[in-house]
Amino acid sequence: MVEFNLQQMGLEAGGGALIGGIIGFAAKKIAKLIAILVGLELALFKFLETRGILEVNWSAIGGAAQNATSSAGGATAGTPPSWITSLLSALPVSAGFATGFFVGFKKG
Repeated sequence: MVEFNLQQMGLEAGGGALIGGIIGFAAKKIAKLIAILVGLELALFKFLETRGILEVNWSAIGGAAQNATSSAGGATAGTPPSWITSLLSALPVSAGFATGFFVGFKKG
């Protein structure tokens, strides 16, 4: 029989929310930085191409981006754990983390 300690579950959910918020905030800042760097790089490629210094295969770049997004989508398609007890023990931390992550990502 599994005992439920509400105080422990609250601490786990709160800790998960705090950590998730911090990681979500940082993830959004890092994603913005990466988007800016990629945009600048593509603009530089286009500029160098117009000057005749560089020849860019734009279809290959588009194909690589499409392959990256399709493979990333397949990597996240996992199966949940089969044991109910492990699911219940991870639920407070997971729920807190997910909530904190989305709040931190939105605030960032």
